[in-house]
Amino acid sequence: MQIVFDIGIILLAYIFGSIPFGLLIVKLKTGKDIRQVESGRTGGTNAMRAAGFWAGFGTAMLDILKGAVGVWVARWLTPDQTWVHVLAPIAAILGHNYSVFLIERDENGKIVRFRGGAGGAPSVGGAMGLWPGSILIILPLGMLTFFSIGIASITTMAVALFAIIVFAVRASQGLLPWAYVWYGVGAELLLIWALRPNLKKLFEGNERVVKYSLNGWLRARREAKAEGGK
Repeated sequence: MQIVFDIGIILLAYIFGSIPFGLLIVKLKTGKDIRQVESGRTGGTNAMRAAGFWAGFGTAMLDILKGAVGVWVARWLTPDQTWVHVLAPIAAILGHNYSVFLIERDENGKIVRFRGGAGGAPSVGGAMGLWPGSILIILPLGMLTFFSIGIASITTMAVALFAIIVFAVRASQGLLPWAYVWYGVGAELLLIWALRPNLKKLFEGNERVVKYSLNGWLRARREAKAEGGK
């Protein structure tokens, strides 16, 4: 009976993770369908492209809550089940990336794919839920990565890597369960899988660089010099 209860908690985390906050916020603010903008993802980065900074910020904060709430609910209902605490935020990331509310079907009604985001924000939230202090490390490092390298896909993958490192250090000190490290590994694998198109662009040198990052500024400066030298 306990296993059925635990699976129910994980499914609940998936459903909550499936709520497309980015789609809702952008729709309310601009009337646009975020799935028709740029990458088509529903996360904070694409919400910012579609409706501005605050839409992106609000989306990111709510998406962070997806992962955190999954852990909090799991701990409340099953305080001694560490594996449920780890799998709940993983399920929230899955829901965010492959939302049950954003199923695309063909003309015959056959499911083509599940739409969603890339999973960076709920990954941060999951880490925060497992250990609240992690947000004070992962979020600043994520922001530093974003505003220096200026590539959203690298930042997204980096946050799970930071979680792995943070949890490994804490676990080696006997302060956290080693199972939390596996949360970071699972989150990283999900992010990499979701970002396959971006990885292809990265290897081809065509991935978008944010203009207000250090890398974007340096690139714009080089391009300006090249234009001036013609």
